[in-house]
Amino acid sequence: MRPLDHIDQQILSELKSNARISHADLGGKVNLSRNAVRVRIERLEREGFIKGYTIVTGAGDSDQNITTALMFVYRHDRMRGGDVLHALRKIPEVVACDVMTGDFDLLVRVEATEADRIRQIWQQISGMSGVRDTLTAFALSSVIRKDRPSERVIR
Repeated sequence: MRPLDHIDQQILSELKSNARISHADLGGKVNLSRNAVRVRIERLEREGFIKGYTIVTGAGDSDQNITTALMFVYRHDRMRGGDVLHALRKIPEVVACDVMTGDFDLLVRVEATEADRIRQIWQQISGMSGVRDTLTAFALSSVIRKDRPSERVIR
């Protein structure tokens, strides 16, 4: 894997600002042809500089609020509890999962438009064969939410 040159860095910067930009428009911004931009993006994906793409949704015209819950998950076996992680990856409302030290094993962040959906997810997680126990806390409000520059990867 070769290091990023200034054009690769420009391409990543532009994609972070607007992941939907066309190859032609991006090429105009970095002074390359549409095809040359496409080739560079494919290489950046292949080499892991671009790990994927995602959509971040907003409330749109509605006043839809997001309910956030943190679930502390205790597994039966910390070392061989991969089945729980695999199952968590399949739940769309699970937006983050961290393996922790200390008393509990996993910290799972769940975001849903309804508290009842979080209850359903809690039941699903609690019922997993590898889960020994859970503790759930609902967030009352979010006062600080940052994207760290080093983590602004287009997923």
